[in-house]
Amino acid sequence: MIHAYDKSYLSNAQKNLACMLDYLVNELDNSIEDAWKWFLSSKAAIQFEQGDCSVIAGKSGIELAYAVLEDAGKERPDMIKMLPYNRSREYWTGWAIAYYQWETGLPFAEIEEAIPIQEIYMLYEPYHEMDIRQLTDRLNELYHEAKPDTRLKTARGIAGLSQSELAEISGVSVRTIQQYEQRQKSINRAKAETLLRLARALCCDMEDLMEMV
Repeated sequence: MIHAYDKSYLSNAQKNLACMLDYLVNELDNSIEDAWKWFLSSKAAIQFEQGDCSVIAGKSGIELAYAVLEDAGKERPDMIKMLPYNRSREYWTGWAIAYYQWETGLPFAEIEEAIPIQEIYMLYEPYHEMDIRQLTDRLNELYHEAKPDTRLKTARGIAGLSQSELAEISGVSVRTIQQYEQRQKSINRAKAETLLRLARALCCDMEDLMEMV
């Protein structure tokens, strides 16, 4: 599994995303859906996904919230209010999503498409008392239920190629492509050369073809 960024930044990233969501919802009285929609459409979301340390570690959660509000064209408070540590349901939701995005390397928008934030929010009971890996397992189940196709098959569909056409262009056998798409073989264990050939044929990065564990 290729993580979104170095694990040394993970704790700060979780705290900042959690604080941002808690602040936008509980202090500024927005719905969690609106707050998350603003974040997804902001520059900060992309920077977060790319592991930009100026965002995941260089800003506080409230500063991140203000950046999101600015990108959304929303009015921001005049003064920064320093919040105490607050493990609210919204805080936990942001904390959990930050971990899941780091663990899987998926874009936030793709996570939202498969598992809307309200659905993650509703998992607070009982998962806030469990190990984060148990939540990750549950989110992976929900993701695969929502998106049963492998990322290889999805990328092939976007490229408009049949399995035989992809095999001809990439030099990877049709049988191997079928095995990856049907999850008979794990593409995460494919040789780097095989991944590179498929990625070049599909005009994407190798990481875009790898599956979540």
